[in-house]
Amino acid sequence: MVNVTATPEGNIATTVDGEQYIYNLGDIAWVIVATALVWIMIPGLGFFYAGLLRKKSALSMLWMSMILSSIVLFEWFFWGFSLAFSSSSGNAFIGDLAHFGMMGVDIQPSAGGSYIPNLLYAIYQGMFAAITPVIAAGAFADRARLLPVMIWTFCWSTIVYNPIAYGTWNVGYGWMNNLGGLDFAGGTPVHISSGTAALAISIFLGRRKGYGTEALAYRPHNVSYVVLGTVFLWFGWNGFNGGSEIGANLRAVMAMYVTNMSAAVGGLTWMMWDYRLERKWSAVGFCSGAVAGLVAITPASGYVALPASVAFGVVAGTACNWATALKGFMGVDDALDIFAAHAVGGLVGNIMTALFADNRVASFDGSDPIGGGWINHHWIQLGYQLADSCFGFGWSMAISFVLLFVIDRIPGCHFRTSDERELIGADLGEVGEPCYHGLSGGDEVDAMFESASNDVGAGSTHSPEKHEAMVDESPRHGGTAPEPLASSHASSA
Repeated sequence: MVNVTATPEGNIATTVDGEQYIYNLGDIAWVIVATALVWIMIPGLGFFYAGLLRKKSALSMLWMSMILSSIVLFEWFFWGFSLAFSSSSGNAFIGDLAHFGMMGVDIQPSAGGSYIPNLLYAIYQGMFAAITPVIAAGAFADRARLLPVMIWTFCWSTIVYNPIAYGTWNVGYGWMNNLGGLDFAGGTPVHISSGTAALAISIFLGRRKGYGTEALAYRPHNVSYVVLGTVFLWFGWNGFNGGSEIGANLRAVMAMYVTNMSAAVGGLTWMMWDYRLERKWSAVGFCSGAVAGLVAITPASGYVALPASVAFGVVAGTACNWATALKGFMGVDDALDIFAAHAVGGLVGNIMTALFADNRVASFDGSDPIGGGWINHHWIQLGYQLADSCFGFGWSMAISFVLLFVIDRIPGCHFRTSDERELIGADLGEVGEPCYHGLSGGDEVDAMFESASNDVGAGSTHSPEKHEAMVDESPRHGGTAPEPLASSHASSA
């Protein structure tokens, strides 16, 4: 039994043991709103991915955004939150099962700080856990069966995401938190881990049928979906970063402001790079850059001032744009450029956090100032950030490959779909429902049209003129320095 007494200063909650906890109603209200904002990013990611693919695989991305996030929300209730935020395991790597099934998670102060109750912190962090494997799952586009993807999602969240979240955010217990690493809202737990997992998936599954063999257009089938997805992601990112302050205060406002500034500048920067090549003001290019800016500012959002956010946008828009050429060098079919946007964007954000973290901004919530970054002459911070990034890359890559290898050998759980289902698309082949009806004169005509004209793989945004850059015989693969690929990003959040 919990007795709650309201006061002008906040809530005094008295437990059956006689303990009292004081929370501010404004802080609680803001984190409740931020939780809803983060959730809206999940279907936003689905729309973003769906728009970048051909129509015969669009619904499968929307399906993944809802189904996989639901699986993770159950995993989070089952044992994920306990593994990531329990405080009784006695080690710095992962928690125990003290909160299995959310046992004992209610009115007590949260594992992320004493500002809000643990139950509210659990659902807020659950949204972070839910969106992360959905980011990675875009790499399954067009060529994977959905049953093993669901199994992989549950296992990956348990073994990859939870230990990284524990090390980063479990105050007083996680190894990186204790070391002094700065990650305000998920540069490593969310973006580096998911982007690296997407690369592992792309390598393991191999190329889609016909990929890189014909100079056929790799255009998004619905740019309106891409813009809509970007709107949802950008809107929700205010709760993603602003809510990570776990309080309604000036630091949360600064986190939201730098988030929007980095996104805006990142979008403009990427669009300028594309204009240099195509002399067109690409909407997809702008959306890609906005997402890159959002990713990069995520670990820094509670630590940097507004001028620094402009630099984050410029560097992220440039680095992630150029990083789309990496898949051509590696011969990897990363259909939605998730590695370039999230892993590279997360790395950029972590490194720039070390350079621009400002202890003055970090003290906006009234807490003790941190050591800061290079602008505060705290030179060791770069080492902390690199250690955090390397651990996220290495752990996610290794465990993602192991899970893919093991699950693929379970009877009935082979990842790669059949040639026939890959030809007709994931919507009909796996979901059994089309995203659209009647665009070419009926379902049968649609299927014939798709099979005849779009059988080389989906999901990039290259124009026909730029598609040669992805073919092995391209000069880009002859040892010369790559140029950025126009409007090539096909990722999210």
